[in-house]
Amino acid sequence: MTVNLAELYEKYSDNEYHEFERVTEKLSNRPDIHAFILLDKLCPSDHKMISASEHDEFFLSPDCDELAKIITEEQFIELIRCGVRYDEYSDSLCMFS
Repeated sequence: MTVNLAELYEKYSDNEYHEFERVTEKLSNRPDIHAFILLDKLCPSDHKMISASEHDEFFLSPDCDELAKIITEEQFIELIRCGVRYDEYSDSLCMFS
């Protein structure tokens, strides 16, 4: 089942963004590293996790169309809790530094 990342981000970002303490099974004590590990498990690759950066924002390399086919709503909430945002304009995941 494919999820709509834009709709999920809109639905959960106000209450879950940067709420890392709500993540129950932490893969790291650092929110950004936890997000990277989770994304690497979902979308394994030999590419760098950070694909681009601009000012104080960096963009993540996983393809959102492919990610939407395999990620669960709960896993996406977990990414939001780590500070990951979905950018509709670029159709990519991003984070502020």
